[in-house]
Amino acid sequence: MTNSVFRSSGDFLADRRYDYAMAAKDDGDLVASADLLRQALEIAPGWAAGWFALGEVELSQDLTEPAIMAFRAAGERDPADALGAGLMLARLGAGDGATAMSAAYVATLFDQYAPRFDQALRQGLGYRGPEILTEAVERACGLRDRQFRFARMLDLGCGTGLAAAAFKAHADAIDGVDLSRKMVEIAKTKGLYATVEAGDLLAFLGRRPSAGADLIVAADVFVYCADLGPIFAECARVLQPGGLLAFTVESHDGKDAVLGAGLRYAHAETYLRTVMAGLPLGMVSCDDVSSRLEGKLPVPGLVVVAERLG
Repeated sequence: MTNSVFRSSGDFLADRRYDYAMAAKDDGDLVASADLLRQALEIAPGWAAGWFALGEVELSQDLTEPAIMAFRAAGERDPADALGAGLMLARLGAGDGATAMSAAYVATLFDQYAPRFDQALRQGLGYRGPEILTEAVERACGLRDRQFRFARMLDLGCGTGLAAAAFKAHADAIDGVDLSRKMVEIAKTKGLYATVEAGDLLAFLGRRPSAGADLIVAADVFVYCADLGPIFAECARVLQPGGLLAFTVESHDGKDAVLGAGLRYAHAETYLRTVMAGLPLGMVSCDDVSSRLEGKLPVPGLVVVAERLG
């Protein structure tokens, strides 16, 4: 999924040619669309969104090298990479997939998505990540002979509060964080959180006291993070002994983390176990489960519950 919101070039003529280009693209005339975008970029050569649009049109024509050139130009003109040029380059084999996902891209994507997020996710994608997590945590509590009740839960990538709603009856206090300010604005209206803030989840964890939480939940959040090592390390620090870390990921049969066609990361079970092996985290359960659909088909995934050792 790319960030498709229109960003003006600041020049009326360039914007007009962009509009014509998009109309030609919609009509299936990709050659005309690319030509019109090049005309727009002659007028506004510093326009990142114009270069990104050209990259998409070139890619639609299976013109890989011109697409790479256009996406590189977009990235050079937008260092924060809110459009996701780095992701497109990684998918085309011209960039590092491990570092391709920018915070600006994720924040912009979900700021756009926020007003329709709950309905689109639940109805359009059959999403049930929060329910899968509550069931997994309840089972883990049974295995550890502990009460299904927590004093303080941290909700990483909280979105509009779907996971908090699922766990509210089992947590005395919930603190949330999400990169998208618009998602956080919606979450605040639901009365689910003791605190909820917009920001980076690793920075959020870094400000938490050691052994200050007994449950950390990440519902379909790590699909936007390639390297989970630093996150797991901070979770281990923040969890009290016996505390639980519960999360869902998309999965694959290989190793490590890979960037998929949907511009989300999939993590192999072997990768998760390897990262945890170097930390005071013990895996309680790891089950194959799909939390959502894509193209009406289940997306392969895992639900994992780990325990803070010590």
